Amino acid sequence: MHGGAFYRVVKFSGAPEALPPELHWFKWEAYLTWLSGFYLLVLLYWARADTVMLPAGSPLSGPAAVALSAGVLAGGYAVYDVLCRTLATRPRVLAAALVAVVVLVDVGLFRVMAPHAAYLHVGAMLGTWMAANVLFVIIPGQRAMVDALIAGREPPVERGKAGALRSLHNNYFTLPVLFVMLSGHFPSTWGHPQGWLVLLGIAGAGVAVRHALNVAERGQPMPWLWPVAAAVLVGAALLARPHRVASADGAPAVSMTVVQGIVSQRCLPCHAQEPVLGGFAVPPKGLVLDRPEAIVGARDKIAAQVRSGAMPLGNLTQMTEEEKGTLLRWAEGG
Repeated sequence: MHGGAFYRVVKFSGAPEALPPELHWFKWEAYLTWLSGFYLLVLLYWARADTVMLPAGSPLSGPAAVALSAGVLAGGYAVYDVLCRTLATRPRVLAAALVAVVVLVDVGLFRVMAPHAAYLHVGAMLGTWMAANVLFVIIPGQRAMVDALIAGREPPVERGKAGALRSLHNNYFTLPVLFVMLSGHFPSTWGHPQGWLVLLGIAGAGVAVRHALNVAERGQPMPWLWPVAAAVLVGAALLARPHRVASADGAPAVSMTVVQGIVSQRCLPCHAQEPVLGGFAVPPKGLVLDRPEAIVGARDKIAAQVRSGAMPLGNLTQMTEEEKGTLLRWAEGG
């Protein structure tokens, strides 16, 4: 029952005896999601690779970062596809291998990319697996079964089984990918020094939740998975929580003059009416920090971004740890 109407969806083992007059192919959701995501990847990351994809002091160039990005998407799916084809009859081994691939990519990207870009590419890799599964395995297998039925032949059930395996994987990838899509709003996760571990924890909890739902629908509930997933999420939240910067005893209050000096040197290249840092035509988020009252009004935003390591973006303006501590003491009333 949905939207005031009744629907009947029946899953057959193999194929029905006769095809219905109209078939609905569930494919465009995956295709359009990937195409729109890839468009944004090119527009927001590849076009400004030096600025947004690489941390300060990275040995990689912008073109090298773009090549690495493309390699993660294409090469990641190639590895995934080989594993699925060679380990299809050993699902537990396959699952362990896929987890290992994700962990290696996650840890590796955090070593060479800016944290937010690393997060994005782990999710983009999983999203590419999902869309490619639909394009290269699920839909072609379904069409082969339909063509066999129309021709009066026995449908190739083995292709249906291959599609079912990939569909199951897509089911488990959904929640981790959704988190990555939203993670830009939570810089304390990817801005943490162990952001790679935070990502693995939240993704693992998402997989546990999905498995709990799947087995419950099959009438084989595993209620212990819920507290396990909750414990992992709490652990990730505690790991990523912001830490206040302690002021030294007797330290004088940070003056607005000092704060404005740091902001002018480290933040204003981007957060000005006309940014001077390459790659920015307008100030990010529309935030302009050219006046003391504007800086005071953005106190909480500045603290959150600096504390998480999200800003300055890639630390392109070379903000020092001492300057970060000074801004945080000012923002927290020190």
